[in-house]
Amino acid sequence: MSEPSTDQPPAAHRERRDALRWGVLALLGLALAALAVQLDARLGTASAPFLGRYKIRVGPGSVLAPLVAAAVLWSASRGAIQRRSWRKIQLFGYIAGLTWAIALALVDGWSGLTKALGSPEEYLGDVRRVGDDPLAYLRHFTADAPAHSVASRGHPPGPVVFLWLADRIGVDNHVVLGFLITALSALTIPLVLSAVRDSVGEAAARRYLPVLVLAPYAIWVAVSLDGLVATLGAAAIVAGLRASRTRVRGWAASGWALTAGLLTGVAALFSYSAPWLGLSIVCVYFARRRAFLNVVTGLGALVPVLGAQLLGFGWADGLVAAETDYASRVAPYRSVLWWSAISVVVLLLATGPAIVASARKLRNTAAWPFLVGAGAAVVFSIAAGLARGGVEHAWLPFFPWLTVAAVAPQMPAGELPPAPLLLTAVGAASAIVIEALLITPW
Repeated sequence: MSEPSTDQPPAAHRERRDALRWGVLALLGLALAALAVQLDARLGTASAPFLGRYKIRVGPGSVLAPLVAAAVLWSASRGAIQRRSWRKIQLFGYIAGLTWAIALALVDGWSGLTKALGSPEEYLGDVRRVGDDPLAYLRHFTADAPAHSVASRGHPPGPVVFLWLADRIGVDNHVVLGFLITALSALTIPLVLSAVRDSVGEAAARRYLPVLVLAPYAIWVAVSLDGLVATLGAAAIVAGLRASRTRVRGWAASGWALTAGLLTGVAALFSYSAPWLGLSIVCVYFARRRAFLNVVTGLGALVPVLGAQLLGFGWADGLVAAETDYASRVAPYRSVLWWSAISVVVLLLATGPAIVASARKLRNTAAWPFLVGAGAAVVFSIAAGLARGGVEHAWLPFFPWLTVAAVAPQMPAGELPPAPLLLTAVGAASAIVIEALLITPW
């Protein structure tokens, strides 16, 4: 067997190099955040790069989370992910990802699943405003924005309406509700795997599974309604991919494209940033030369938004109200310059070392449409001065797509590398450390 050439180091060496680069960048970023705190910069928190406070603590998740990480890494290293059927792989990914998110949350005990729900700054406090007349709530949502919780002011009414519906069907126990939200959010994993399989093949999707399951941003998946946006956005992208398959034509293609639009529109009623994922769908149609599907998906996206308009909530008016609130409540007290840099640090920590490999091989993957949509959302958020704390959960819908190129070949159309287990392990370890030290307000 010939020795590998010096200009193409073996995969293990490249992994170690990417992990080292990430470690250096992460340490420099943490040093920058610490400097900002020491200089008493306008950050709005003493725990930069995150919002919250620091305190070492140990809970059930302190043991459970490492066990889950070890089980996933062992399964991947033994080839189990390569041998099982695709349906079993998706199910395994979902269960493992859900367990990983819950295990991290349980470092705080059961409060890890409930503290966000009970916070006066979160959506649940606004459910009582809906009462028995959700239509009245929608009609007055924008006008009553100053009276809403902090979370509701920055979002459309979708999260509150979802919690109201959950309460109406009898899901009022906070632990059960927290588990339900986490379980729905974890559906992002099989959906993203399906999208990767459809765009770059099943072999790459199988290699991507451990990266996706043990992602550090799982810390914020538990009981974060932004996780529901991630699920809706991923489902929309999957529908767009189904619509644009070579053999899918006519009514079948239009039906999938319409579904992609409807899901994007529903996601937009949960988050004002969700439409950025629609850019990924546009890029998919462009890459597959199915331009007409943009019209169908665009019309589908308008249906939920216009439906909400007819019921009394104007999406554009809500966006203006959210920006106005942000300009008065957050902007004057948090430096845009410092937070623009610190938000990049959060991105590094939340996505783990896989982000370095993904950025390095961006041009080598056919999954580039996913990176365009998610990357544009992040860049716009920073450039517009909107990334001033809290991006660790606000960017949850975009994180899974930013690391897809980590399993891309070293050169276009080249051979796929092995699953990046070292990068995955380092990222999982960083998540365990962050969860053990950081007490978030969510």
